[in-house]
Amino acid sequence: MKRGLSKYFGPGPLIAAAFIGPGTVTVCTLAGVNFGYDLLWALVLSIITTIILQESAARIGLVTQVGLAANISKTIRTAGMRYFSITLVLLAIVLGNAAYEAGNISGGSLGAELFFELGSISFFKLEINLMNFLIGCIALFLLFSGSYKLITKILTLLVILMSLAFLLGALMVKPMLLDLLKGMVPRIKTENIITIVALIGTTVVPYNLFLHSSLVSEKWKSIQDLKFVRFDTMLSVILGGIVSMAIVITGAAGSAMEVSNATDLAKGLEPLLGSVAKYFLAFGLFAAGITSAVTAPLAGSLVVTGCFGWSSKINGKPMKWSIGLILGLGLMFSSLGIKPVQLITIAQLANGILLPLLSGYVIWLVNKKSLMGEFQNSWFLNLLSVIVWLITLLLGALSVMKVFDLL
Repeated sequence: MKRGLSKYFGPGPLIAAAFIGPGTVTVCTLAGVNFGYDLLWALVLSIITTIILQESAARIGLVTQVGLAANISKTIRTAGMRYFSITLVLLAIVLGNAAYEAGNISGGSLGAELFFELGSISFFKLEINLMNFLIGCIALFLLFSGSYKLITKILTLLVILMSLAFLLGALMVKPMLLDLLKGMVPRIKTENIITIVALIGTTVVPYNLFLHSSLVSEKWKSIQDLKFVRFDTMLSVILGGIVSMAIVITGAAGSAMEVSNATDLAKGLEPLLGSVAKYFLAFGLFAAGITSAVTAPLAGSLVVTGCFGWSSKINGKPMKWSIGLILGLGLMFSSLGIKPVQLITIAQLANGILLPLLSGYVIWLVNKKSLMGEFQNSWFLNLLSVIVWLITLLLGALSVMKVFDLL
């Protein structure tokens, strides 16, 4: 019975862990603080968009038994276009993930420091936060364990605990059902469009497509397992979306207008929930940081090994060197005195360029008869996919414009 149930659960929790990072916690909290429940509909849209893209990427991984990066190398025939595509993917994913990694580590550290502080040490021109270093070491230990199963089990536990922390916070503020339903009705205004882009952008993450397509083949080997892949994908993305909604609901009950640390997240809630509020949110922020600190270098390393045709075995040298590079860059960036928001802005620029290109490539690939056979997209899935691609194109354009202050 246990073995039968295990077939339904795969890398989905890692995908949820990847998009519920400190950036998501901050964006969702500010959405709640500034707009109440008005933007819950944007998270519903992001859940639908993410499910469609992640299911396509996972199906490609199951049918081909290799990840998206490897498929880029083998399906783009023109040498110039192939090298351009691989270079763009490597730069965007590796540098973008290193920037996200710095934000993940710093965000997790902010949560942990509400329980205890470790201080910092100076090393040449770097100011090394010891909590950042500890979180980086924990992530490195898990990734160097050489076991996808161990990583999945630990991250699944952390995701469950993180979800409970945020869900309990939302339940304790006792939201009105009618108000929640009103928040499901789309409202787009000049003042909330940037937040809408941020809410959807923190859920639809390009590197998750690479991560998912690669990890699916580690769990499932037969095309008959497609129903399990879809169940795992839908369950994880929907639950992740519900957690994001819970953060919005919790933020709406507070009064903090600026979020720079876990204390800011909690201070507006203390009149309602007491001092326990900050510990709920602090643990949630810590768990969000550490889970994303594991998935970001893992995804980046799978991209590197896939692009060059190297082994993606987690205990192999190519994966270990790639993991060490991305995690090391993340730690270095987090020690340069650059604010996490600035680091995430750099990653947003990379994602803004990559997301429409990558989603378009996924849609093209999943319709390739020679590759997918009878498991290519139906006309209905293609209709949904085109709508999703237009959304990613708009998101990408708005993200780039936001970085250059054109909005």
